[in-house]
Amino acid sequence: MNHFKHFHPINSKKESKRSSSEATSFAKKFLLLLFVVFLLLFPHYAPWELDHTQDNTILKQIFALYFFIANQTLGIIHESGHGVCYILACPEFIMVLNGTVFQLLFPAGIAYYYKRKGNRFAMYIAFFFVGFSLHYTAWYISTAHEGLHLPASKSFLGVDAYHDFNYLLTAMGLMQYESFIAGLTRFIAYLIMLVAVVGMFFGAFTHSDKRREKGKEES
Repeated sequence: MNHFKHFHPINSKKESKRSSSEATSFAKKFLLLLFVVFLLLFPHYAPWELDHTQDNTILKQIFALYFFIANQTLGIIHESGHGVCYILACPEFIMVLNGTVFQLLFPAGIAYYYKRKGNRFAMYIAFFFVGFSLHYTAWYISTAHEGLHLPASKSFLGVDAYHDFNYLLTAMGLMQYESFIAGLTRFIAYLIMLVAVVGMFFGAFTHSDKRREKGKEES
């Protein structure tokens, strides 16, 4: 009598796929939790919010690290947008605008890439950072009245520079609408981040549940 169990490659593959699916589901739910917490903390800890909280809690430190990495990355992309126009000799208006355009198009481009790949969860993560970037833009717009020259202390590069939106709003004759434009931009930014989090929620739960049910039917 043979006491050895036969190895079934098909069953092994199913188990491997099931384990991979469970790990992916857990990762999505964990990331969803991070983004929900980040969104809830954003109004309290974002340094440009008027009533931001100053404390040294663990949540604040985690937010500060997360915020710093995202903001610095987008800041580099922003300056790259200006740099492209230095090379291509764009008109001054386009050169000034191009920093913000790059800053918004970079995460939007990543979102589009993952949409084409069919990875909607990753698409919503990138879409979240479109909102993040737009929120920074709203703050930048709200400071346009402070003048054309941006002091080194407020400049990303740490040197004196032009204030992009003081120049842009003045050139378009919209400086008197600064507060309205900044407020509308801020609202849209929060709306984008909220839509992204809702999309992640459905990606983490609804889709994973469907895959789990399909796996049970196949087994």
